[in-house]
Amino acid sequence: MFARINDALIRGMAEYKSREEGQAMAEYGLILALIAVVAIAALTTLGTGVSAKFGSVSAKL
Repeated sequence: MFARINDALIRGMAEYKSREEGQAMAEYGLILALIAVVAIAALTTLGTGVSAKFGSVSAKL
């Protein structure tokens, strides 16, 4: 009886250890969030610079 329980526990642990899809998806989600934050910051900075250039050109006209 204990042998069957031990075998079931070992098989369960092996299956649990081999399941890493959820962990990988969480890592991909974090990477995607970081890329989104960097892209938003870069576009905001770029947009401010472009707006300043257009303002300068408009003032000279």
